[in-house]
Amino acid sequence: MDLNPLFEPRTMAVLGVSSSNIRHPANEIFTKNLLRYPVKVYGVNPRGGTLNGQPIRRSLAEIPEPLDLAVIAVRAEQVPDLLTECIQTGARAATVISGGFSESGRRDLQERIVAIAREASFPFVGPNCLGIYVPTHIDTFFLPAERMVKPAIGNVSFVSQSGGILVDQLIKFSEEGVGLAKAVSIGNKAILGELELLDYLAQDPATRVIAFYIEGFGKNEGREFVLRAEKCGKPVIVLKSGKSPGGSRAVSSHTASLAGDYAGFSAALCQHGVVEAANELELVSFCESLSIYQKPIRGSVGIVTVSGGHGAMAIDACSTRGIDVPELPETVREALRRSLSPSVREIASLGNPIDLTGSGIDDDFVATAETLLGMEKIDCMLTLLLPYIPGITADLGAKLSSVAARHGKPLIAYVPHVDKYAMMIEGFELNGAPVSPSIEGAVLMVEALRRNRP
Repeated sequence: MDLNPLFEPRTMAVLGVSSSNIRHPANEIFTKNLLRYPVKVYGVNPRGGTLNGQPIRRSLAEIPEPLDLAVIAVRAEQVPDLLTECIQTGARAATVISGGFSESGRRDLQERIVAIAREASFPFVGPNCLGIYVPTHIDTFFLPAERMVKPAIGNVSFVSQSGGILVDQLIKFSEEGVGLAKAVSIGNKAILGELELLDYLAQDPATRVIAFYIEGFGKNEGREFVLRAEKCGKPVIVLKSGKSPGGSRAVSSHTASLAGDYAGFSAALCQHGVVEAANELELVSFCESLSIYQKPIRGSVGIVTVSGGHGAMAIDACSTRGIDVPELPETVREALRRSLSPSVREIASLGNPIDLTGSGIDDDFVATAETLLGMEKIDCMLTLLLPYIPGITADLGAKLSSVAARHGKPLIAYVPHVDKYAMMIEGFELNGAPVSPSIEGAVLMVEALRRNRP
């Protein structure tokens, strides 16, 4: 099946628009694509009428040009006939927003649309989903545009069985500066599921990292997913629900999925180099880190801080996850001490973490970065910055990230995310170094690099 019409359609029809109910979900989809995206949009309803000054077509046959994508947002009972009409009129793909299928006990109805689509090799996403959002092309989410929080354009693609989880993650992506390539809500995944989308995104030049929220698989799908993920050549991140008996029941009632043997699935992910996120925080941190750094590390970290307390917390977080924070040899400590400014030289703690204290200045951080990143044993640097100390400037992020780039090693920073510190954060991010608003999040970014085995 050709999935390009789902993600880069030139023409799109929204089936179910209403000239009388302005807040109908189909109207939201029609309007936002008409006004904000390069796709040519047609509204379809047997009653006709107008919407946003555009004529509503009474059928797909009235659309005057070939149709790439149909977005179906009608009652479940109407979907089989409309899907048949899509196929007969030459539409190339569909997104079925409508609910009321297997998730509500109507397996017969879902089996019917599956049979129709399979006979014609016709790809569709859904049913019971939000569909697809591609920042540069299309948005089939029926949520009002003014209520959506959308990340900047980037290289992470996210596939989710849950529309709500997907939207929440987009908010978190936006907050943390994770850029988005594509977002797909697959719902009941009657035709297109994780396997098909993994294959597509593995070949997608805009996607560098592929993340999934998974509730369950069909028979043998979990094993096949893991094997394909291992071979796809890009980092694959998985957040799985249905880990507990209660979670399994919730999954079944949500999308009629079988949660399966979580312990076995989790072990398989680890064995085959797929990065599993335990929760939403890990998912965001892993996505941010792997969207920038693809080369795996052993996980031997040098930590630089201006606060002993922050350093201790970072050590604890690293220890919990099995990340090595090696002591520095005395020769390295002495050389580093000589490179520091006079006001810091006598009071800095030069173990690991290296505590430059609140008297540290930009040059002290740069000298420390040169030392740590120049060590063969250290394969990643973690910087814990409190921008309110008086001796450092807003340019420090750019200075440190340039040192890391020259050494070819990852640099990850902790900086509180408030507007006052935006310039420092920007200095890191514009130069390819991820920034977390929490120490735990920064350590999680290191963990992602350690676990990734592309």
